[in-house]
Amino acid sequence: MHPVRSNPSFCHILLLGAALALSSIGCKDKPEERRAPPPNPPPSASAASKACANGGGSLKDPAVAAIFPRSSGGYCLDPNGEVRSFGEGSPKPLDAVCTEAFDGACDQYKSFGLRSVTQFHYVDGAGSSGSVEVVLSKFATPDGAYGMFTSRVVGDNDPAADKFPRDMKLPGASAQGTGTVYLWKGQLFVELTYTNETETPKQLAETSSKVLTVLSGEIAPKLPGVPSLPVSAAALPADRRLPLGMLYEPKDAFEVSGAGGGAYGFYKDGEKRYRVLSITRNDADQAKDVFQSIAKRKGATKEKEPIGDGVLRVMTGDKDSPRVEWVVARSGKQILGVGDETLVLKSDASAADHDKVCLSKEQKLALVKTLLSTVK
Repeated sequence: MHPVRSNPSFCHILLLGAALALSSIGCKDKPEERRAPPPNPPPSASAASKACANGGGSLKDPAVAAIFPRSSGGYCLDPNGEVRSFGEGSPKPLDAVCTEAFDGACDQYKSFGLRSVTQFHYVDGAGSSGSVEVVLSKFATPDGAYGMFTSRVVGDNDPAADKFPRDMKLPGASAQGTGTVYLWKGQLFVELTYTNETETPKQLAETSSKVLTVLSGEIAPKLPGVPSLPVSAAALPADRRLPLGMLYEPKDAFEVSGAGGGAYGFYKDGEKRYRVLSITRNDADQAKDVFQSIAKRKGATKEKEPIGDGVLRVMTGDKDSPRVEWVVARSGKQILGVGDETLVLKSDASAADHDKVCLSKEQKLALVKTLLSTVK
């Protein structure tokens, strides 16, 4: 039932226009984020306890119901809550998710091949105002779903930071932060968000850790699909890679149009920080085409070292950002590169400070040569 709307007065229109103008000014330079819409109003303590008395609510979609338990760790599906679905197999089109569910970053989800979204939540059977919102996203390919997982977990965050999400080591891929859990397997990406307006930040962190650990432990094994990483991601070396330190791009890797999927790994060796680029193509000819496209980039020069089927030095960045050095080489259908970690670079850093956290060109060349020698 929609609320009755009265005709806006002239003053209301002026106030609305001013608010929109101020909003556009204040948000102009902020990065777009996807924030979940407010959950349904939490039920009272007595209502919440009664909600779970009969095992909680139910999910009509058999495929979704097979993944998510009716109850878990004292929480249950809210029988009075709304289950919202968009896209394939739903009455609402996928575009509606941008206006009715996702507050920002909708285009990013769609760029990864989003096909459908299902949204619902769990409530606390003990009667608290705690709730867990669930967002289940299905993508056209496992690569797209995994790319979205890494984007939400890593994004612009530093995997070496103290508050970076921890690897839950569940089937597929999993990450737990304060009040959040991200899960991936196959074509599915799951986001769990715990909220409780009556808890302090410390209490919320403690409660959410317990609740989400139990719930995600039941969900992850039931996610369909094979927990195999995209081939480019699987080719990244594990040695010295930071936990959950991987970012996958399903297309146009290394900012090369038509390059296909590629992965970045985040590494730490003592005080040195660096990234490893991996692009794996179906055959050597395809990889050669991508390598030639990289060679045409501004700042790319050929190196004389006899590494694989060719090696490049690529400089990126401009006067307003730190200069980043990459050494990129190809062997057959595999392209690997080693580059500076932008998260620890500063534009005004001295040469000594730069060398303290970055590998030299000679070290990058040696590492690329070693990595390519292990490619099968």
